[in-house]
Amino acid sequence: MLTVDFSRFPLAPGDRVLDLGCGAGRHAFECYRRGARVVALDRNGDEIREVAKWFAAMREAGEAPEGATATAMEGDALALPFPDDSFDVVIISEVMEHIPDDKGVLAEMVRVLRPGGRIAVTVPRYGPEKICWALSDAYHEVEGGHIRIYRAEELLAKMREAGLRPYGTHHAHALHSPYWWLKCAFGVDNDKALPVRAYHKLLVWDIMKKPAATRITERALNPLIGKSFVAYATKPHRDQTVPA
Repeated sequence: MLTVDFSRFPLAPGDRVLDLGCGAGRHAFECYRRGARVVALDRNGDEIREVAKWFAAMREAGEAPEGATATAMEGDALALPFPDDSFDVVIISEVMEHIPDDKGVLAEMVRVLRPGGRIAVTVPRYGPEKICWALSDAYHEVEGGHIRIYRAEELLAKMREAGLRPYGTHHAHALHSPYWWLKCAFGVDNDKALPVRAYHKLLVWDIMKKPAATRITERALNPLIGKSFVAYATKPHRDQTVPA
């Protein structure tokens, strides 16, 4: 399930891509399939080992075109082990809401992104996330949990302050908002509650089958209750300035 919309965020074969805070690797895998040279980085060693196994399996199955490469590595988002201007594309999806020094993370991403490169940032959307926090303290008061809720303009302002030039936004995953509201209402660790189980089955069916009815419904609901806010930006060339 991708949060970044690659029709709005063009990726060319051979692009150098950093998936920062890659988690289980969903965006890294898609970039690899599209022929990019991918680095998937996360601080969680267990997840990185699983991502590395999936990269190997994709290579073995011929899922990536010739010339594509993929590396999974542990690392710190606040001290990226790459030289300046190393990547054409940086993706950070559902990560910044976890990190106290979000400005530091943005600065590091801008540093390793080449001038003219593109960045995609996704975070939980303010409205649906606010409901989750209101329904359950356990949803966010956990080690490594969400420490802030972004308003769209707040995130865009921080991106501009970091030297980026936003060029597009949208919302995604509207069908997932009610699922998380149910989880929060019945207990975030209570997967046995009937409404939670029933809605989870719906989501799995939707992801696997991609029926037209749910795709149309989600597109219609995304502007209203989309679970994620997605922002795209470029890093200006050195002779350009970013509007305030």
